[in-house]
Amino acid sequence: MTATIGTRSTAASAVTRRDLSRAATTRRRRGSTVKIVLGAICALLVILPVALARVLPIADPDAQTLTDKLVPPGTGGHLLGTDQLGRDLLSRVLYGGQVSLLIGVMAIIVSGIIGIVLGSLAGYYGGKVDAIISRVLEAQISLPLLMMLLLIVALFGTSIPVIAFVIAIANWPEPARITRALVLVEREKPYVAAARVLGLHRIAILVKHVLPNIISQATVVVLLLLAQAVLLESALSFLGAGPQRPFATWGRIISDGQAYLTTAWWVVTVPGITIALLVIGVNLVGDGLRSGGLDTGSGSLLGRLRRRPKVV
Repeated sequence: MTATIGTRSTAASAVTRRDLSRAATTRRRRGSTVKIVLGAICALLVILPVALARVLPIADPDAQTLTDKLVPPGTGGHLLGTDQLGRDLLSRVLYGGQVSLLIGVMAIIVSGIIGIVLGSLAGYYGGKVDAIISRVLEAQISLPLLMMLLLIVALFGTSIPVIAFVIAIANWPEPARITRALVLVEREKPYVAAARVLGLHRIAILVKHVLPNIISQATVVVLLLLAQAVLLESALSFLGAGPQRPFATWGRIISDGQAYLTTAWWVVTVPGITIALLVIGVNLVGDGLRSGGLDTGSGSLLGRLRRRPKVV
């Protein structure tokens, strides 16, 4: 008699590879990957030349040649043309981008620290702590943003640290809300209850066990604020409340060139396209991460980066 006990079935599965490729989750994950790749390409097209501006063979951004003013792109050795004072527009955009990105990076670091700290305290402690932080957050959101920024800049000056701090204050509610929501979920998990039974202090539980499990998601949200920070800095510079000369920022370049929009379109268009490319790239990355990359499953982006969650 032939033994059949313990043998493995060799019947083919009814689910084919084609069915898996058509699954909604697979399509969503593939679309998220495409958005992240396209967004990263758009953002790097701006960030890399700006970061390497000091080593690239380009002209001095402050060198004025009045005989070459408002030269069209590709003329006289000026790849993107010149402005109303004969300064090379490519150099102005790249060096101005260093100031704009520096302010943006400083702003998201400060806003991320404030938002993550306050959001984690509100989510973990709850009660009066949550009520106070939530009311402050709601009051911050209800204020007219640009008017508040202009008022603070008028009171404390237009230096780069002041502007970065002002933009950080404007952006901290977003990471605070996300962090609070993530901590509210984490604090109800069994490992937190086990840590309490072991007698660990609440601050120790929050810092050593809760935050490590949500910091990746919160950090991604903070990084996505870069586009908003750059837009706010450009708006302030356009209105004359940004870093003063000799600093060249994207908003100031657009402001100086708006009088020549009909005769020298490139003076405004080039920095405008640069800002748009950076914002579109960062937003595409953010949309891709929100629609699939922020999941922590084994096939997601963060799931691949974080195989083993930190638990007690």
